[in-house]
Amino acid sequence: MIVRRYLDEDDELAQHLDWPEDGGLNTGHVAKIASAAACDVAYNQAANGHLVDLFAALPLPGTPEGREFWDSLRDVGGEATWSILPTNADGPFFARLVDENEGGIADRVLSYLEELDDQQRDAVAKVIGGALDHGTFRVGAQYLGKLWLRDAETTAWHVLLASRRTYETADDRKRFLEAWSNAKTVR
Repeated sequence: MIVRRYLDEDDELAQHLDWPEDGGLNTGHVAKIASAAACDVAYNQAANGHLVDLFAALPLPGTPEGREFWDSLRDVGGEATWSILPTNADGPFFARLVDENEGGIADRVLSYLEELDDQQRDAVAKVIGGALDHGTFRVGAQYLGKLWLRDAETTAWHVLLASRRTYETADDRKRFLEAWSNAKTVR
């Protein structure tokens, strides 16, 4: 599980809590803390976890099936595939999630998918779908591969979108809320 190791005044949790001035916490404060903490990390953790699950559904690196799969993926995806190949992923690809680099994997996935042309994307979908099609799903391999690619792309986008909050401050949030509160209807 991905855990944020520290909080500061610009953290989403800190932005939504009114800390008691006397330092004492009651059950209401604890409930607010739990709710804010869940909102702060749950979405990003869920998206990251789902991205890992998508890759976990593929053949494992280092196995005969995995070597064949990743070689095939590289062959059809061309140079773009180098960014997601297990042998070229700069070491512990998914361990980066634990080290609070949630956007690194998502960024690689989006870069990979962006670089594929339509023909490569179809070929990649066929390879991925072929690896997923073990009689578990009742749809064709090509369609499975397309679903995997769409899901990976959307999930990677969700990870990057959620991680943008790391760079937001309380002032950024305040400006956002003020701008939307002061917006006038244009006709």
